[in-house]
Amino acid sequence: MKKTDQPEAAPLCPSAQPQMADAVVFAVVAGTPEERRAGYLAEPLPTGEEVLALAAPAKPTEVFRLAASCAGTGCKHFDGLNCRLAERIVQQLSPVVDRLPPCAIRPACRWWRQEGKAACLRCPQVVTETSHASNLYRQVADPEGVADIAEGGNSAHRTRVESAEPSTDRALDHASSLKADP
Repeated sequence: MKKTDQPEAAPLCPSAQPQMADAVVFAVVAGTPEERRAGYLAEPLPTGEEVLALAAPAKPTEVFRLAASCAGTGCKHFDGLNCRLAERIVQQLSPVVDRLPPCAIRPACRWWRQEGKAACLRCPQVVTETSHASNLYRQVADPEGVADIAEGGNSAHRTRVESAEPSTDRALDHASSLKADP
C-alpha cells in the first residue's frame, strides 16, 4: 500500500481540554495581557499532572494550547460536518502572522484541514480560556453563549481568543527547554 493510500489520521482539535484522553500540549501562550501569542513546541508534549501543574496558579487552558481527538458531534462547535469555531475564527478575526507557524499538529489539525492557511494565520491568538477577552473574541468563541460567559457561566467546551493571565513564564520556560521550536 502506498503512503497516499493510507487512511487519514483522525482530526485533532487544536482547542482541546486537558481532561480529554489523548490531550497533548502543542503550544505555550505568552505575551502581554493585551497581545497573547502561542509559541509552538517542536513536538507535542503529553499532558500529565506534572505538566499541567506548570500552569499554576493559572488554569492549564490559560497557559497551554492543547490538542486531542476531535469530539465531533460531542462538541458544541461541530455541526456534523465542520467546526463552526474554525469558520468563525477565519471569518471574523484578522491574521496575526504572515506565514504558517511551525505547528507540529498541522497535518492532523481539524482547523487546518477545514480552513487551510487562513486558520493557521489566526491560530497564534487563540487562547482556550481567558478572563480578558474582548466582545469580538467572546462572540467568535461562543456566539450563543456570550451573555452566559460574561456572567461567568460554565460552558462544556470553551475557546476564548486573546489574552490570558500573565502567569505563563514558569510553564513557558519549562516547556521551551523540553521541546520548543527555536
